[in-house]
Amino acid sequence: MKNKLTILFIEDDMIEVMKLNRTISSLSLPHHIIEAKNGEEALTILNKKDRLPDIIFLDLNMPKMNGIEFLKILKADDILKYIPTIILTTSSNRRDLLECYKIGIAGYIIKPLKYEDYVSKLSSALDYWSQNELIKG
Repeated sequence: MKNKLTILFIEDDMIEVMKLNRTISSLSLPHHIIEAKNGEEALTILNKKDRLPDIIFLDLNMPKMNGIEFLKILKADDILKYIPTIILTTSSNRRDLLECYKIGIAGYIIKPLKYEDYVSKLSSALDYWSQNELIKG
């Protein structure tokens, strides 16, 4: 059985936010999206600790606090460090990839240029996490 996910999407580009929402809508998925424009805004949401997201999709290139800075803070917190975090970025920089895995991410997805490829990659990731034993509905 698939679980309905609460997803924290940390992204400063409104076109990318619209693209994720459109993808979830076009796939008829019941997931709930919480949006944050940068790492600081995301930490404000997470520090309330009243309703934590099931997973986080995180862009690396953002103002105020980049994705790697956010990850280091997230993974240092005894409660927040267990939230699976998937990088969703345009960066194919191998150093970024290795640094993110060293910090403790659950996945790294490079945003494809074609919308159909984006939908396919997101569908696979969401399908996996909605069935993962870590996430209990």
